[in-house]
Amino acid sequence: MRITQTMLSNNMLRNLNNSYERLGKYQEQLYTQKKITRPSDDPVIAVKGMQNRTSLIEVEQHERNLSNVYNWLENSEDSLEKAGDVIHRVSELVTQANNGSLTNDDRQKLETEIEQLKEQLISIANTQVSGKYIFSGSSTNEKPVNYDGANFTYNGNQDKIEIEVSKGVQLQVNQTADNLFVGALKDLHDLQSEINDPSLRDNDPDLSGFIEGFQNHLNTITAARSKIGAVTNRAELIESRLGSQKVIATKMISENEDIDVEEVIMNLKTQESIHRATLSVGSSIIQPTLVDFIR
Repeated sequence: MRITQTMLSNNMLRNLNNSYERLGKYQEQLYTQKKITRPSDDPVIAVKGMQNRTSLIEVEQHERNLSNVYNWLENSEDSLEKAGDVIHRVSELVTQANNGSLTNDDRQKLETEIEQLKEQLISIANTQVSGKYIFSGSSTNEKPVNYDGANFTYNGNQDKIEIEVSKGVQLQVNQTADNLFVGALKDLHDLQSEINDPSLRDNDPDLSGFIEGFQNHLNTITAARSKIGAVTNRAELIESRLGSQKVIATKMISENEDIDVEEVIMNLKTQESIHRATLSVGSSIIQPTLVDFIR
């Protein structure tokens, strides 16, 4: 096979171009601190990077979901704590009223305070967080408890609100007002009627049934708070696990995509030496032409 000057020159230029590409690659890696800048640079690294980033995105989404869980639980716990205080105060008033004579003035004071406590309990039952009613099941746009002056009605539903906090793991974050408040509110209304009954003006009413009833309502509130506490504890455990998963996913992304700076610098220096040698050899190939001998 006949080797011509053109063939030698073309080979030299091709090798120079390859050398420039490798130099550019190492310089770009040092600049970006990444092994690749486009999928075509290394499809295997690109695919692994997509998988690792998908895992990281899922973990971050679950962390955001956990924040929503805490928001629901903390507001529910705060509301139930205040509801428990209201019912406890009602129990104290009923016990006091059932142990002695009630004058008309006593009845008026008792009825006035019970009315305020009833209004407070209605307000708690209709608690809103970010424009959503937290005790109306999935009907978060519906006020859960309505009072027309004589009757209480529950407008929500029994649906659970569950939030995914890990793959395949969902936590229930809601309680419903019909279980927690409506019964207590009805008893409060009946208590007012008993106190204001004109036929009992000259006699002390028997309020012993209300004492037991409000104690049961208080037990219901306490049980709901215990459930919230258990869910909160589980959420904290899941949060700790998500934190570990986030660290692992971030580490995997770094190991897959980030360069070893010392290694890239060494490769760049080596390639620079090769490039100089290529230029030196190329100059010796191009220089001897017929014109040089004519001189």
